[in-house]
Formats: sequence, C-alpha cells, structure tokens
Amino acid sequence: MAKYKPIDMVKEYRGKICEHSDTYFQKRGKTLCTGKICNPRTKAFSAEELARQAKFTQARAAVKALTVEQKTAYAEAFANQKKYSSLQGYMFAKEYEKLA
Repeated sequence: MAKYKPIDMVKEYRGKICEHSDTYFQKRGKTLCTGKICNPRTKAFSAEELARQAKFTQARAAVKALTVEQKTAYAEAFANQKKYSSLQGYMFAKEYEKLA
C-alpha cells in the first residue's frame, strides 16, 4: 500500500490575516506565503510614493527592453551570486539601482 503525504501549500503566514477579505499568495524565496488584505488603502498617494511608483515602472520597462547580449551578461552575473532567487528579480534590481 502506498503512503500518502499531503502537499504543504502554505509554509508560513505573515502580516494581519482576517476572514472577510480576499486571499493572496506570494512566493518569498523558496517559501509560499498567503494572507488576506484586511484594510485596503483609502487615502491618496503622496508625491514620494508616486515618484517611487514611476521609478518602478521605468525599471520594469528597462528590463523588458534589454537586448539578448545584456540578458546574457546578466545571466552570467546571476550565476555568481546568492542574494536573488530568480534571474528576473536580479535584472530588475540592477536596473532599479541604475535609476537611483
């Protein structure tokens, strides 16, 4: 007879979790997290927050516009580091740093 071992969907919970709002899933490194947004934002964004959002959008556009040679160079550099768990995250972080 085969042994049945259930899959752990959720390894960890973070933040405030309640029963009356939508659930979200997020992968942090090798851990799958889940949570619920209890109190969604109702106030307007400040100028600093809007600037940060614009910088994020620019970094995403820069990653999408990378050439094959640039992606290859990032892939080689990514192989020699331990901080980032995905190549996409590594490329985004480096492009974001360039905008600072």
